[in-house]
Amino acid sequence: MRFAEIALLGLPLLVFVAWRVMAPTGGPPRVLVIGVAGAVAAMAVLLLILRYEDASPPEAGYVPARQEEGRIVPPHVEIIVPPHVEPIAPPPGASPR
Repeated sequence: MRFAEIALLGLPLLVFVAWRVMAPTGGPPRVLVIGVAGAVAAMAVLLLILRYEDASPPEAGYVPARQEEGRIVPPHVEIIVPPHVEPIAPPPGASPR
């Protein structure tokens, strides 16, 4: 997926160069305007795809890098299991709701 990210970064420069080559004195030609509109739509779709593809689940937690037994363990994401919570009992003599 790095190619998609690099393409998203380089696309504005390519559009500018194409505009300057195709229309050095006048406004941009219709073909270029349609192409830019399509490219912007493709960028929006790719950004949404990349957002959901690289996202961790909500219950995940970040574990930073650490040193264990003389070697470095790289950072990673782990699923965190919430601890079990016991319900609070009403005080003696209280009426249940």
